[in-house]
Amino acid sequence: MVYLVNNKAVRLFLILGGFFIANALIAEFIGVKIFSLERCFGWEPLNWRLFDQEGLSFNLTTGVILWPVVFIMTDIINEYFGRKGVQILSYMTAGLIAYAFVLFSLGILLPPADFWPTSHIQPDWSPEMQSEMLAKVGDFNAAFRLVFGQGLWIIIGSLIAFLLGQLIDVYAFHWIKEKTGEKWIWLRATGSTLISQFIDSFVVLFVAFYIGAGWDIRLVLAIGVVNYIYKFVVAIGLTPLLYLAHDLIDRYLGDELAGELKKTAMVRG
Repeated sequence: MVYLVNNKAVRLFLILGGFFIANALIAEFIGVKIFSLERCFGWEPLNWRLFDQEGLSFNLTTGVILWPVVFIMTDIINEYFGRKGVQILSYMTAGLIAYAFVLFSLGILLPPADFWPTSHIQPDWSPEMQSEMLAKVGDFNAAFRLVFGQGLWIIIGSLIAFLLGQLIDVYAFHWIKEKTGEKWIWLRATGSTLISQFIDSFVVLFVAFYIGAGWDIRLVLAIGVVNYIYKFVVAIGLTPLLYLAHDLIDRYLGDELAGELKKTAMVRG
């Protein structure tokens, strides 16, 4: 046990794996909120027309804030621990997301205590203030159900897209690295991310909304394109962080251990 704790490679895997799993879980469950990217910058929403769909704009799930980080973590883990390292974490993450969904569903079914649904209402408030708060917030139990009660098809679509995206990212990463060697980190990392994010963007919508909700395929494709444009821009913008992360990790591990891990990762990949 002491050896494992003091082993730099093991500690690095635990740190990277912890961030990987935490970001994926958080992204999955904050993703129920849809936000306007344009309004974050004080702009009016765009009104695009794609595939005969009107009024499209960058209304994105909050999870898109963290999913690019997950795919970048995938490439860093891939670099030092290979395909097996990514697969272990990916399967573990998918299992934990499913586990969390089951527990949230159980929590929704539990009957609330009598006082809890309106416990945010203060007894000394005027009837007008109480009515206003109930109109804005509703009751806690209804809010809990809305936030954590994501549909089954959304969870299934998200899990399929996540695992498929991870597998594609891993293979694309190693294929590019086999062709280019140690140079061009940006090409293998950002390139594999752009490929996997493309697949992820459309698979989750196709499963969750085309199969699960009966959406028109043109609407699915249009929203997928809008989502991918955002992910494409973010992936390119985060490329400098990949170099920073590699530099910090190489310094932490030392050139010899870092080189050994990268070599082993390619052999095992």
